[in-house]
Amino acid sequence: MATPTTAVDPQPTGLRERKKQRTRGALVDAANRLFLEQGYGKTTVDEIAAAVEVSQRTFFRYFANKEEVALAVLADAEETFLELLRARPADEYPLEAMRRAARQVWQLLDQGRVAERGTVAGALELFELIESTPTLLAAHLRHTLQQEVEVTRVLAEREGLDPAVDLRPRLLAAVFGTVIRLSHLTFATEREPHRQGVDGMLELMERHFDQLGPALAGSWR
Repeated sequence: MATPTTAVDPQPTGLRERKKQRTRGALVDAANRLFLEQGYGKTTVDEIAAAVEVSQRTFFRYFANKEEVALAVLADAEETFLELLRARPADEYPLEAMRRAARQVWQLLDQGRVAERGTVAGALELFELIESTPTLLAAHLRHTLQQEVEVTRVLAEREGLDPAVDLRPRLLAAVFGTVIRLSHLTFATEREPHRQGVDGMLELMERHFDQLGPALAGSWR
């Protein structure tokens, strides 16, 4: 009688994926800690890898360079925003759908559900680091332009428009991205006690969005 074969347990694949995510998260966490402690320019890939007790080769399996690991948390947040925007109800006006998706991103980030080890405080510290580091700022702005193209595409698909003919999706994507960046910058310089945490960030972001319509179309006096 033949010995019955044992079915292959599907879990190992899931376990491997979770291990990969943990390694990626540990690299991001170590890189961000080192960047904030000793500066972006003084931190090497070897130091980041050593902090996680992996090889440089392992680091490059996950990230092409230091820029990519430094921008990882914000890149994850931007990807989450796109997913949430695609999932917003079709009857929401474009700007309302974007505002709600942005709120969801910050709430998920606050719960640690956007990046492996991402937090609101960590994201804002990273944003300050990026803004003060020319190399990172240039990389971030390039990435922001790419994100703008993706947001334009999602908005056009939602509204059934051709963005090459109708400029509204691209215009809204550009204005929206600028409001988000200004909200981050303002929050970084106005950290009053009542503005700490995700609630303060959301309050400030919503205030900027409320001012958007009058700033574009109304009298400033």
